[in-house]
Amino acid sequence: MTAKADWATKDFYAVLAVPKDASAEEIKKAYRRLARANHPDSNPGDAAKHDTFKAVAEAYDVLGDPEKRAKYDELRSMPRGGFGSPTGGGGFDINDLLREQAGGAGFGDMFGDIFGGRRPRAPRPQRGADVETTATIGFTDAVEGVTISLRLTSDAPCPDCSGTGGKPGTRPHVCPECEGAGFVVASTGGAFSMNETCPACGGRQLVYDQPCPTCRGTGRGMSARSIQARIPAGVSDGQRIRLRGKGAAGENGGPAGDLFVTVKVTPHRLFGRKADNLTLEVPVSFDEAALGAEIKVPTLGGAPVTLKIPAGTPNGRTFRVRGKGVRRKDGTNGDLLVTVEVHVPAVLDATAREAVQAYREATAGKPLRGRLFEEA
Repeated sequence: MTAKADWATKDFYAVLAVPKDASAEEIKKAYRRLARANHPDSNPGDAAKHDTFKAVAEAYDVLGDPEKRAKYDELRSMPRGGFGSPTGGGGFDINDLLREQAGGAGFGDMFGDIFGGRRPRAPRPQRGADVETTATIGFTDAVEGVTISLRLTSDAPCPDCSGTGGKPGTRPHVCPECEGAGFVVASTGGAFSMNETCPACGGRQLVYDQPCPTCRGTGRGMSARSIQARIPAGVSDGQRIRLRGKGAAGENGGPAGDLFVTVKVTPHRLFGRKADNLTLEVPVSFDEAALGAEIKVPTLGGAPVTLKIPAGTPNGRTFRVRGKGVRRKDGTNGDLLVTVEVHVPAVLDATAREAVQAYREATAGKPLRGRLFEEA
């Protein structure tokens, strides 16, 4: 007789202290009250309350499920003078009664049909695991977008046992830990309990006496594959991109997980980036800054543009060239920010030196630093 077979000998209504015709809400309230009062976390070291908590959880697992409750009530309505094997005291073997009413099926077989105790359900689809990787791309590729090839190594069903966890050629049997349910009841640390994957069978509901020698019974292995991944235009250094369905394969028809790619962008020799704008530093001569000029500046991946420098432009001034920056998600582009740096020549020939000397003499009466001493 399985652990679930002895449910017929228990009065779950009495355990929850509710009448047989109690509503689902009344049953839930009773369970919450009793679970809270007898929870192991609230009663450390109290074995009696721990046992009561288990009994309450077991009773609610049946009475809280409409289908199980209906089968439970139907079973308890059968005539019986006592359960168990004959002891000479007028009792009878419940298996004899159930074989008569179930067409030859014994107690364990009938409960296998009612509660799924011995007949494991079809394994539930499980989503594949998410996979993390890093990709390094060039500055221009980050701005314009690029398709890259990624070599991935991820968790996958064992190729030798096809994910069963058993030695090829051997036969499985129902997991004794969860009785084929694939899950066990565990405490959540509060007033309630929840189902979690059975640690013995890993949720597969079946176990093998001889584990697969390749995966050591885990049913899992490592799989290497190559995929093509599209990196969108405008990605920034350190950005994490999610590619749906590109992660590890699912189990039992479940969907694949996702692939998360952290992008590393190598710096450019000329251009920088500030949000959706590109930045560029351009040297200009003293006369261009003083007298004004039109200069050509490069753009990233495009034709040069002409930039007008007004007369009297100071060193460090930034000019905006619209539409020559990074592509945004809405299809528009950021700008190119050009900062001018006035270039001072390290060596002057005789003609240039004479011209600069003449300029010094012409501006000698207008010292630049005179105001500093006045305000000091």
